[in-house]
Amino acid sequence: MAKQVTAVIPHLVVDDAAAALAFYKKALGAEEVMRLPAQDGKRLMHSEMKVGDARIFVRDAFPEHCPQGGEGGGTDGSPKTYGGTAVTLHLQVENCDAAVERAAGAGAMVAMPPADQFWGDRYALVVDPFGHLWSFAHTLEKVPA
Repeated sequence: MAKQVTAVIPHLVVDDAAAALAFYKKALGAEEVMRLPAQDGKRLMHSEMKVGDARIFVRDAFPEHCPQGGEGGGTDGSPKTYGGTAVTLHLQVENCDAAVERAAGAGAMVAMPPADQFWGDRYALVVDPFGHLWSFAHTLEKVPA
């Protein structure tokens, strides 16, 4: 019997999944693995992309399926629905400055420009046009804990 591999796969909810996939291709070098259109023909019910060795799911929001205050009290929205995100997606890259330049060139907003950090990384933060926060870093030196 094959060993089951367990991985955490981020599931990003956005307001325009098709546009988000195009952005992530340009900004992160993502490779689209698959997409599943919704019945309305406008939104994506599910899609999957690869960024390096990581898998990330991306889909449109479907607030009509989980109205605010509905069962469980949840909603189905993007970071723009909630006024931001509490999650940062981190990518360890070869060159932090180049990764930020690429993302900004594709339309991301630089929230924290690349800088050398006390923990030994060159680190930066960007916000993508869909409201998700991404950090980039490359190691400058190994620093003791």
